[in-house]
Amino acid sequence: MAFLLSIHPVNPQPRLIRQAIASIRDGSVVVYPTDSSYALGCLIGDKEAMERIRRIREADKNHNFTLVCRDLSEIAKYARVDNTQYRTLRAFTPGPYTFLLEATREVPKRLQNPKRRTIGIRVPDNAIVRMLLAELGEPIMSSTLLLPGATAPMTDPHEIKERLEHAVDLVIDGGTGGFEPSSVVDLAGEVPVVVRCGKGDVSAFE
Repeated sequence: MAFLLSIHPVNPQPRLIRQAIASIRDGSVVVYPTDSSYALGCLIGDKEAMERIRRIREADKNHNFTLVCRDLSEIAKYARVDNTQYRTLRAFTPGPYTFLLEATREVPKRLQNPKRRTIGIRVPDNAIVRMLLAELGEPIMSSTLLLPGATAPMTDPHEIKERLEHAVDLVIDGGTGGFEPSSVVDLAGEVPVVVRCGKGDVSAFE
């Protein structure tokens, strides 16, 4: 039975942030707002929660999960970043982009793309996410809330709760979400490749 927690989108209440993080640490699958659309999240090491997200998305084993990070310094722990990639990340984060990079050994193999050993990395520009990550002290393992057959993410937290009542544990209401997921750019090869055009402008990568 999902619980709806309303958090102010501009000035998040610390008490409610702590409540949400306690739920994540307890093994919950959480729906939370980002700077693009609502997302599904859980602890990095929580295999059961990750499998629940995979079932909600009906995602196959090649699905790229994303680590939502606080800042560039945290990214370096989970992804191999050369100087060119670092300049790109510095220019486009925080923002509505997910970057695919080669994963380090800190990333559990089950989170990596099995063929390429890549991981999605994201630093959203969102006050609720910033406070969640500061309280948690590590990235949130995440995936866009894009349900099977849907062409756009769900935007209304009350409708999300109703639809996913028995599939998730917590829905953070941070106001109406966006219709577009983040843009996805693959930086793991020799040249950047746009994998998904979303909210972030990808003209610099094309």
